[in-house]
Amino acid sequence: MKEAEIIARLRDGDSQAMEALMRQYGPFLRYILTPILPNASEREECFSEVIVRIWQKQAQYDPEKGSWKAWIAAIARNAALNWNRGRKQMEPLAEEIPTDTIAPEEILLRKERQKILEQALLQISRQERLLFYRKYYYMQSTAQIARELGMTERAVEGKLYRLKKKLRELLGGDTV
Repeated sequence: MKEAEIIARLRDGDSQAMEALMRQYGPFLRYILTPILPNASEREECFSEVIVRIWQKQAQYDPEKGSWKAWIAAIARNAALNWNRGRKQMEPLAEEIPTDTIAPEEILLRKERQKILEQALLQISRQERLLFYRKYYYMQSTAQIARELGMTERAVEGKLYRLKKKLRELLGGDTV
């Protein structure tokens, strides 16, 4: 079943489209979840949650904003990160409860920094941008990146070092 057909059938509420979605995109979604959730049972629970979210939110997919694969990848990544946050919240509390709350000014500064970083990323090559996303967005290990790109770990580390240096220069010396 092709991507467009899966999307159309999901929008029609066809449960067989869910099976086709899992068959066609299941390995891709698990690939995204693996570096974020190394525990297999947590990964499978999160995978189930991702499938449900795709089913529930499929009407929100807009092809003009990006590809289907990028959209489901974002859902998977965000679900895995939320899963990790939820697990950390369930850990026993320390005796002292931190009183930090993020000030509205800090939230605005973070958003501004994010926009500046996005602009800098547009100024580097596509290959460098993909390497950046693999390491810092999808949280892949250097070993995994090296294996998948047919490089040595040292070569990947060198490219990442040069990439960070280039981004620092583009950002005017700010840390990445």
